[in-house]
Amino acid sequence: MSNTALFTRIRTSFDRQGLMQHWGARLLRVEPGLCELVLPYSDRVTQQQGGFHGGAMGALADIAAGYAGLTQAPEGMEVTTVEYKINFLAAFSSGELRATGQVVKAGKRIIVTTAEVMHVDAQGKTTVCALMQQTLVPVTKMY
Repeated sequence: MSNTALFTRIRTSFDRQGLMQHWGARLLRVEPGLCELVLPYSDRVTQQQGGFHGGAMGALADIAAGYAGLTQAPEGMEVTTVEYKINFLAAFSSGELRATGQVVKAGKRIIVTTAEVMHVDAQGKTTVCALMQQTLVPVTKMY
């Protein structure tokens, strides 16, 4: 599958992600075994102290890694998360988050991925703010 076709496959699914659309997340990059998303800071993704909510960081990591896994799944299949573990390393209340998901191993029954969530400030300085490991299972596409 060409990179253009792969990007289109992931983009079509990403555009159906209501949560990501509501939060203003964007798909930046898709390659075999890799997906990168960006989430700008807004009041839609904050916790009570004004920082990015851990749930927003977790969802962004889950989706970036999930789409990395989908690049390795056969055509006509989707993937679903069966578990993930995330470590939060730093909190921020401005800029944007960039999550890069990567496939560690793609098997027939499970796909293991990781995601790194970086904070990018207004000057372009990056800081790792979360690390995640995930297990996915391929499932038949429903629509």
